[in-house]
Amino acid sequence: MKTLTREDLAALARQPANEPADWIRVQLDTGGIAAGADTLYTALEHARLEQHLPFVLQRTGSTGYAFADPVIEVQAAGMPAVHYGHMTPDLAPKLIAEHFGAHRLIDDHIIATRQRGAKIDSPVTHILVRDTGGADANKTEFFQFSFAEELKRRGLGDKVQVVRAFDMGIYDEGAVVQLLPCAVTYTNVLAPDVARIVADSVEGGRVLDDLLWQKPDRQLRIVLRHCGIVDPDSIDDYLRRAGGYQALAKVLGELTPDQVIAEMKVSALRGRGGAGFPAWMKWQLTRAQPADQRYVICNGDEGDPGAFMDRSILESDPHAVLEGMMIAAYAMGASKGYFYIRAEYPRAVERVQRAIDQARELGLLGRDILGSGFDFDAKIRLGAGAFVCGEETALIASIEGKRGSPSPRPPYPSVRGLWGKPTAINNVETLAIVPAILLQGGAWFASHGTETSKGTKVFAVTGKVRNAQLVEVPMGTTLRQIVYEVCGGVLDGKEIKAVQTGGPSGGVIPAPLLDTPVSYETLQQLGSIMGSGGMLVMDKNDSMVEVAKFYLKFCVDESCGKCAPCRIGGYQLLQILDRISRGRGKPEELEIIQRICHAMQRASLCGLGQTAPNPVLSTLRYFGEEYQAFIEGGPSYARKVANAAKQAAEIRAPVAGGTPS
Repeated sequence: MKTLTREDLAALARQPANEPADWIRVQLDTGGIAAGADTLYTALEHARLEQHLPFVLQRTGSTGYAFADPVIEVQAAGMPAVHYGHMTPDLAPKLIAEHFGAHRLIDDHIIATRQRGAKIDSPVTHILVRDTGGADANKTEFFQFSFAEELKRRGLGDKVQVVRAFDMGIYDEGAVVQLLPCAVTYTNVLAPDVARIVADSVEGGRVLDDLLWQKPDRQLRIVLRHCGIVDPDSIDDYLRRAGGYQALAKVLGELTPDQVIAEMKVSALRGRGGAGFPAWMKWQLTRAQPADQRYVICNGDEGDPGAFMDRSILESDPHAVLEGMMIAAYAMGASKGYFYIRAEYPRAVERVQRAIDQARELGLLGRDILGSGFDFDAKIRLGAGAFVCGEETALIASIEGKRGSPSPRPPYPSVRGLWGKPTAINNVETLAIVPAILLQGGAWFASHGTETSKGTKVFAVTGKVRNAQLVEVPMGTTLRQIVYEVCGGVLDGKEIKAVQTGGPSGGVIPAPLLDTPVSYETLQQLGSIMGSGGMLVMDKNDSMVEVAKFYLKFCVDESCGKCAPCRIGGYQLLQILDRISRGRGKPEELEIIQRICHAMQRASLCGLGQTAPNPVLSTLRYFGEEYQAFIEGGPSYARKVANAAKQAAEIRAPVAGGTPS
């Protein structure tokens, strides 16, 4: 490959992407592969050869639909692009024959688009149907039959196919119908509505306003803009189809480092690793230090149980993170960078290394990048699975080959970091946002979110939730909207009890407070934190004492042991919680818990010890009656008290366990 120039990138920007008419994209992230996506890819390849069809088979990362893995996206000429979920190798021949041969979709696997239309501007070719009212009286097949019969009666049976959808992205709204390709979506459809939908919308091209679902999609994809679209193993795909390295070219050709930092200041981007420190300020502090060498580090040491935000981004869009790192390095005057990635993420490591090698081969890494005089190169360092190495000073020690344990601050890494040089450490998500900000402008990014928390945030929503997935929403979106509108509510239709945010360092937020807008400040006021983006949903069967005990044990196991408040305090807390959970606790120990927690928060050396008490304090704050019940009557009595408290909370706040309005 030849070395790319700024003129080459400008030419690529002017050229429209040459998209094939027919293609299948298989989402080959770790979750998809664990569900069989690699076997599915092979089956699709064999079926393509056997049926002699010319469609292009592509590899991509994940679009975020973890609940539906393995997921593919299919485009055939004359048909809308659609996602299929829960695909299996056995379905490959049928899918190819139906989709590319007969131009028909297959039942029970379609994931409806969230980009819903408001007008019918082309002939309807497919009707997706699904009853979202509950499994006890599912009428999906009834509506499929009713629409099919009405279409036959009007002579449209051969022109419009009715398909049972797997997921509509709308929940508890009765029968939901989506017309393709316009994506006009109707909710609470009743049997008498079938005839008029066919007559007015399918035949007449008119939208039925009384049925139209007009709520916009809660998600806004900035970080995840390329995930599930580009091939993470191909720099050519990133360059041609995603506008790759255009932000870098703009920065190196048009902006000074100070101007880059100024644009980041306008964006008000705060670090997405958990602390929420302004990115521009960290870059400026690093740049201001006199030094012959500066470093930039991408913190990919994602250790929260159930979290997979950074892993998914690194696996799905590694070049965007690398481009963001290069822009950060230019702004702060760094010439070397490190990706610190968990060794438990082998696919992320492999794809980031390939991205580095490809960029270096094209001259986008190395000396005099794009003829600008800017020199930069990057390497990968593997983390050995120590949760504490997510802390900046422990991470630096690990890269230097030392034991990964925190050091007192100040001096901060921006002043004295890797090998004693000024160092800026940014989270994966933070760096992935940077190219978009430099292309679209800081004001564009700041137009989303709240007054103090700008932009979007990626969350890995797991636990007792119907559709566990990776979501990206504007700051200020409420917890209820994320759980119910985006993820479909609680698993098996049970009542929600609490949501844990921030992983082991966060706190639980009870059901009556789910209408709280998500931001750094609001979560902190509730006794939790944003963290890197883990979000665990719990139902009424979950014991809050056991939840606190689980997270505390994790922190005790992961403590480096360097400072006494964390090492001793965490162990003592765990012993007390263990006694309480066994029904052997004493009332006076609740006071001791409070004292130990506050001592750990004030005196621990790093964020692990300072935040480890959060799950304990928040559960004690909102579910103190459960602790009392364990002390008074043991685990079985505690469950009865917890259920009674839940019922009382519903009486006080009826909206707490319901669906959003």
